[in-house]
Amino acid sequence: MTEGLPRSETYGRTSQMRRAPVSIPSNIAEGKAIGGRGYLRHLRIALGSEAELQTQIELAVRLKLLARGDADRLLSETSEVGRMLSSLLRSLLTRQLDNLTA
Repeated sequence: MTEGLPRSETYGRTSQMRRAPVSIPSNIAEGKAIGGRGYLRHLRIALGSEAELQTQIELAVRLKLLARGDADRLLSETSEVGRMLSSLLRSLLTRQLDNLTA
């Protein structure tokens, strides 16, 4: 989708919209390698990248750089990633609490 953005957006919006989705799995992998609280921290950072991407998509629509239909499809996909990350984070926090009370 970013290929259709104006050339003037190459170092701004286009760059951000390309970096954020790469940041999500990168932070998950880095956090998993660190383990423990580092994993939880990196999952939160990945959620932040998902929110950043959604914001950039909405801004692209408002600036008339992206069609609403294309944006809705992207937002749906990013929301699904966010739900999966939130579920994983919630599960790990629950497990951590269970271990503390056991």
